[in-house]
Amino acid sequence: MEHAEHMLIERIWSGNAYRNFHYLIACAETGEALAVDPLEWRLCLAAARRRGWTITRILNTHEHGDHIGGNAGLVGATGARVLAHAGAAKRIGGVDQGLTEGDVIRVGRVELECLDTPGHTMAHICALAHGERPALFCGDTLFNAGAGNCHNGGHPEQLYQTFATRLASLPDETRVFPGHEYLVRNLQFTLDREPDNIAARDLLHSLRQDDPAATPVTTLGEERRINTFFRLASPTVIERLRAAFPDLGERPDARTVFLRLRELRNRW
Repeated sequence: MEHAEHMLIERIWSGNAYRNFHYLIACAETGEALAVDPLEWRLCLAAARRRGWTITRILNTHEHGDHIGGNAGLVGATGARVLAHAGAAKRIGGVDQGLTEGDVIRVGRVELECLDTPGHTMAHICALAHGERPALFCGDTLFNAGAGNCHNGGHPEQLYQTFATRLASLPDETRVFPGHEYLVRNLQFTLDREPDNIAARDLLHSLRQDDPAATPVTTLGEERRINTFFRLASPTVIERLRAAFPDLGERPDARTVFLRLRELRNRW
């Protein structure tokens, strides 16, 4: 595969009530760009023009309105082709290419591997750029210090499997580019579940909470230290979970811990 050396990434803070992050992924050599979940499409178009890039592709990680709502506007302005999970294409409408596990998205010399990552919805794609500094564009599957909810067409059992298989196998240096900015709230949940998590506490204290656009980009290595949904064997997490769920048992398996954490986060 062509690696990420050719890849340029522009993260765009939407400033909207949904707290969306949008991304442009561009080829340094050709100037072609892919827009990921471009709800506020005018911001994406302006950013591309500023950088001298041409948006030729749109990737929808999943079918929710806060991810696909900018498709028509951006297609109208650029003629870009729309790519999405084959299982979500009918619900999205106007999809030019349905994607499945292992498919490759090409933007100039940049190549992104499609990962089938059900859970938040049952037809959710993450896009992985390989290379020395891998990058994961993970929609609403994985957030900085958090995990997607399963309220609108998803299932927590599937989300656990995605975390335990697809995400667990990715290298520590993989950068995490999620669909929304929820870092402060997610770190607060981590600390509610694991008050002795020094990495999470230090990161929370370092953040400028008034400026979401300045939110740091985490790596999967950092996520494994600060994200409760990766910390399923932590004695503190398990002990405090038992206080909320007295039937938990002495040695709950990782799946049970994950599902109970997701249940707590739903109402936290």
